[in-house]
Amino acid sequence: MSGFTNWLQHSTPGLLLLAVVGIAILLLMIIKWKVEPFIALLVIGLVTALAAGLPVQSLVGSAQKPGESLLETGFGGILGHITAIIGLGTMLGAILEASGGAQVLTRSLLRALGEHRAPLAMGLAGLIFGVPVFFDVGIFVLAPLVYVAAKQGGRSILLYCLPLLAGLSVTHAFLPPHPGPVAAAALLGVDLGWVILMGAVCAIPAWFIGGVLFSSFVGKRLDLPVPEEMLAAARTARPSGTTGSTGSADSNDSDDEPQQRDDSPAEPGLGLVIGIIAVPLVLILAGTFGSIWLPKGSTAVGIANFVGTPAVALTIAVLLAFWLLGYRRGMTKGQVAELGAASLRPVGMILLVVGAGAFYGAVLRATGIGDVIADTLHDAGLPVIFAAYVISCGLRIAQGSATAAIAATAAIIGPTIKDVDYSQAQLALLVAAICAGSIIASHVNDGGFWIVSRYFGISVKDTLKTWTVLETILSVVGFAVAAVLMAVI
Repeated sequence: MSGFTNWLQHSTPGLLLLAVVGIAILLLMIIKWKVEPFIALLVIGLVTALAAGLPVQSLVGSAQKPGESLLETGFGGILGHITAIIGLGTMLGAILEASGGAQVLTRSLLRALGEHRAPLAMGLAGLIFGVPVFFDVGIFVLAPLVYVAAKQGGRSILLYCLPLLAGLSVTHAFLPPHPGPVAAAALLGVDLGWVILMGAVCAIPAWFIGGVLFSSFVGKRLDLPVPEEMLAAARTARPSGTTGSTGSADSNDSDDEPQQRDDSPAEPGLGLVIGIIAVPLVLILAGTFGSIWLPKGSTAVGIANFVGTPAVALTIAVLLAFWLLGYRRGMTKGQVAELGAASLRPVGMILLVVGAGAFYGAVLRATGIGDVIADTLHDAGLPVIFAAYVISCGLRIAQGSATAAIAATAAIIGPTIKDVDYSQAQLALLVAAICAGSIIASHVNDGGFWIVSRYFGISVKDTLKTWTVLETILSVVGFAVAAVLMAVI
């Protein structure tokens, strides 16, 4: 073994160099060469392992010992934990969207709060409906209601779309069953109940400061009109199949209020919609904290643990949603089956990215790079939660994907805390910090940036002044809450 190779594989500076070069090449592959994050993470994991001197057999296994390779255990461990959760969460969001639950929720909030507080209603709608649906789906479904509310209010569309976007963004970033927090929880070994609790504690103040205060501030100073072509589409949109989408207005109704077709099913009740959204969250929380609140060894503890298992809780919620929002409202078995299948199609790449991130983390642990990073952070006096946030921010700004940023950051940080006696609450706050970093400074390399710009008719310059700043506020406030709580718990 040459002197350089020995230095690279067995010294602290050498292993740190491997980590830095690996991350640099990872970003180069994603940004410059446009390689899918899944492929990039997989390649960097393999190259880092070989460069660090990891035996090939332990890395890729052999025919005599199948299933024992780092490649298989790295992928398999995380995917076995999160696949069902992400898949079921996606199906739950799909049936809620198709049933018209978003429209019911938003209209009820608009009626309850009145026209003057319509921006707050849009923000609450995003905060609540963002729990079960992906960020972009929430925009697609709720944008027509934003157009109508902004037109009726006669004010800047920013006053209505920014609160909605803030609600959708913080739930997507901080709360299960969204892929980012689920993946980070699995990689750091924390119960989803704690992630829900701490994620909500970080998300709500961020939403209020960014989605309510900042949105009000900028919306009063930058008057942007409702895009007329989008408003026209909202007025004339007609639902297909059994969805509860908005339809065209008839002669007895306001020209600005989308109406439901007479031949479409009645929209679900507000209580039912909120109940379906709440079911998995309540069950998961009950499972997490049942062993604390209930008598040890009792039947109640066993039941709480069973129904509170995330996959079980989401299965219950999906079955309830399919029955109450699907079959009972006129959907056929074939329509429900197709809805579920269609909702799962975009999930594959998300799972691959998370799996590759977990493999990269396993490589860092096996090569000793994780221990070196941990020691370096400790010697520098840099808190792990701050390091996690900075790494996540850097990855997010550089390559745009929140999920990839979370997967890579958790993979880097995970090995550094394996010997630290963190409580579940502290680990959940660490997850929140990583997730906060993953949404900072959305700009032109982020697909969400372009969705916001195009759907709400905002120029690139104004999107940078509004949406990018909003995401940064959400990120910084969410992290600040997590850091303060980490210091006092």
